[in-house]
Amino acid sequence: MKKLFIFMVMALFSLVGYGQQQQSFKGYLYNEEYQVYLRINFYDNDVLPRGQELFGKLPGYLGSKRDTRLWLITDAKLNKDNEAKLAIINDYGSEDLEAKLEKDNDSIFTLKQGEGSHIKIVVDRKWVKLPKVMQFKVKKN
Repeated sequence: MKKLFIFMVMALFSLVGYGQQQQSFKGYLYNEEYQVYLRINFYDNDVLPRGQELFGKLPGYLGSKRDTRLWLITDAKLNKDNEAKLAIINDYGSEDLEAKLEKDNDSIFTLKQGEGSHIKIVVDRKWVKLPKVMQFKVKKN
């Protein structure tokens, strides 16, 4: 009986750990240096972009604290436990790119821009290109 109880407790802990790993690509990620953020949910694809509800529910978007424009994640494919391939467009649909979001550890993600346009935001009435590689930290809302 004691062995059965210990086995059940161990099985429960392994299921809880597995469930937490499966939700890595969901939440709010922030880059302090450029004041940009990612709001994502690659599992349910149910993120409504603020002010852009016309596009419907999406896997997520990239926004900025200093700019109202958004870059919308239209497709997200999870390759491994720690990597997702993304298709991103600007909110006008005139620019698009492919990118990769990698989970470095429990609190750090790296966004790598690939083929296509360059992500730009407006800062002090001037266009600023974001770096091709940026790190984001998990932030509690």
